[in-house]
Amino acid sequence: MKQHLQHPVFTVISALAAEQQVQAYAIGGFVRDIFLHRPSKDIDIVVVGNGIAFAEQVAKKLHVKVSVFKSFGTAMLKYQDIEVEFVGARKESYRAQSRKPVVENGTLEDDQKRRDFTINALAIALHGDEFGNLIDPFGGMQDMEKKLIRTPLNPEETFSDDPLRMMRAIRFAAQLNFIIDAQAIEAIKLNRERIHIVSQERVTDELNKIILSPLPSIGFKYLMDTGLLKLIFPQMAALYGVDFVNGRGHKDNFYHTLQVLDNISATTNDLWLRWSAILHDIAKPATKRFEPGHGWTFHGHEDRGARMVPKLFTQLKLPLNDRMKFVQKLVQLHMRPIVLTQDIVTDSAVRRLLFEAGDDIECLMLLCKADITTKNEYKVKKYRQNFELVQQKLKDVEERDKVRNWQPPITGNDIMLLFGLKEGREVGIIKNQIREAILEGDIPNTYEAALAFTILKGQEIGLKVVENTN
Repeated sequence: MKQHLQHPVFTVISALAAEQQVQAYAIGGFVRDIFLHRPSKDIDIVVVGNGIAFAEQVAKKLHVKVSVFKSFGTAMLKYQDIEVEFVGARKESYRAQSRKPVVENGTLEDDQKRRDFTINALAIALHGDEFGNLIDPFGGMQDMEKKLIRTPLNPEETFSDDPLRMMRAIRFAAQLNFIIDAQAIEAIKLNRERIHIVSQERVTDELNKIILSPLPSIGFKYLMDTGLLKLIFPQMAALYGVDFVNGRGHKDNFYHTLQVLDNISATTNDLWLRWSAILHDIAKPATKRFEPGHGWTFHGHEDRGARMVPKLFTQLKLPLNDRMKFVQKLVQLHMRPIVLTQDIVTDSAVRRLLFEAGDDIECLMLLCKADITTKNEYKVKKYRQNFELVQQKLKDVEERDKVRNWQPPITGNDIMLLFGLKEGREVGIIKNQIREAILEGDIPNTYEAALAFTILKGQEIGLKVVENTN
């Protein structure tokens, strides 16, 4: 164990603990990650005594600044490449309608008892003859070997005291590919309504960590099975299930969405691209119809879904900025490349897709490839071949026509100067005609061609050129 305690900060902590005759321990994620072979730059130190005063002395010896958070009873310093947080050992008790505990001084055992999971209750002594000893009173090492998420105390009490721990249990399961102890699962089901006392921001922070895990479907299946998803994200829970009419069903859109999410997670760590996968079919429950002679349809689910995105981001306290617009755009356009693969790929259709997707075209194509979830190998092969054709067509058309992030070669101001007009309907009509002519390939995307076209269209509605533009 001592080989993992070579950083100079441990030497200073150990020396100060001996000098002050106090017990100090590394605890939590840093210790857990040693055994999971994961790098960790954050170290939590528990001191049996005054954690803040101890941190101030460590900072003095290291010649660094210390940040004190008196309301939390913690202090933090940065040294070289690590961040170290100090706290005094404590025990906690909770009130029914609050996650904020009543805190009093305690022993190391008290502090370990208040930890959320056994794998996070592991501690390593940093003082005296005990330096490097592992303290594992709740079988955290065994649980690590079993790949098990389990609470140190009764899980009902643990989750009732701090309901965010229910989300954290699921997040760790997704991040580490662990399973959650059966007793803990039942406790989450019993306490799920208490998630309402947790702020939306904290819930969404854990949700985003689940989404960013290597296999997010693990977390979402737990959220669904425990009933938490219906409470924190009902629109996604509504995707679950299959309806039948005359013996004809449709695919389960919840599990399809999870497959798309896992597929895209294999290619990107971009949170917002992953959110696009989650929301790409979010409007299918609202647009689901059974048409006799045809079967189940979801007409317009991409348009309806795009309109839902701002409300969902508001509800989940996600940012209402360009990230939201990015997700909205991909939800809106996610069917377009798929439709292109099914028909003859015309230049005009490709130009329109490039025009609307702009710099997000590669992300859109990633989403569309992830959306191929059929088990039919022939169909998968066919779709992938068609996507390659579409991507080549996108490249060829863009090189020739330059419509990605397109700016009109003739502006509204140019049109007003050309015909001596003020802002009005005629200007808008001609601008639209120029755009459509370029996207349809009727004229090249050049100033000269657009100018000649503008003069022609102006003449058709009785306008005359009043200024020589050459």
